[in-house]
Amino acid sequence: MEPVLLYLATLLTLAGVYAALSLGLNLQWGMTGVMNFGLLGFIAAGAYTSALLTAPPSPQHLGGFGWPWWLAWPLAALAGALLALPIGAIALRLRADYLAIATIGIAEIVRLFVRNEDWLTGGPLGVPAIPRPFEALGQPVGQVAYLLLVAAVVAGLYAMAQATLESPFGRSLRAVRDDEEAAKAAGKNPGRLRLQAFVLGAACMGLAGAMLAHFFKFMAPDALDPVATTVLVWVMLIAGGSGNNRGAILGALLVWALWAASDWLAAQLPGEMATRAAYVRLFLIGCALQLVLLYRPHGLLPGR
Repeated sequence: MEPVLLYLATLLTLAGVYAALSLGLNLQWGMTGVMNFGLLGFIAAGAYTSALLTAPPSPQHLGGFGWPWWLAWPLAALAGALLALPIGAIALRLRADYLAIATIGIAEIVRLFVRNEDWLTGGPLGVPAIPRPFEALGQPVGQVAYLLLVAAVVAGLYAMAQATLESPFGRSLRAVRDDEEAAKAAGKNPGRLRLQAFVLGAACMGLAGAMLAHFFKFMAPDALDPVATTVLVWVMLIAGGSGNNRGAILGALLVWALWAASDWLAAQLPGEMATRAAYVRLFLIGCALQLVLLYRPHGLLPGR
């Protein structure tokens, strides 16, 4: 019974982290129409900020201050926002596919930076021994407690995102997304609104990166997989319904369930077949996305 409980708690915890990422992307793209394919960079900023602040001292990397997680997590969100501020001020002048290409390049710059700056991030060796909240309670109680903490954070992010959606600020964001010229005629500043949405979404991604780092208790460049972060989160939001916060969370849960189920099925195969079957996961996710686009082109829970 205990292994099953630990497995379910692990799956739900990671689903919660992806839900936080999907909510952040929904603020940027779903509400404002900002195409951000550089999620990995903001996740890395939050993950490494929290890891370096909370990990024990080590000659392998800078930091190791041993701070509590409840101090480090808000700073991780701030790190994501601060990284997004200069990037957004420059890159948001671009539109559509040009902006997407620019954000991909920025994410790759961040990934190479954390890999090569050994004095700061530990380089390829990463930051080990990151403390996980409630791990002193033992297993499975500590794992379930961390799941509840992640769920509480996601609930808080959802409440803030929903309040934003229903506020005059949220209506201004949707106006910029749907008709920029009309928004200008109404006295709105589209550039400023895009930047604000970009920074807010990046803060959510930084916080999600911190939760991910503390869950794995280790952070290294190889943990920042573009497929498992950027591509998967985009599929989650498109499938769930962009512009709808409930759709963002629903898409995260469903797509992560499919991703985890395909991983479990691949592990049941013998030898080399298991290795080959792992690539089928991408095919399944692609097929699921195509079916959603064919039969529910606006997602399972489309925005208004």
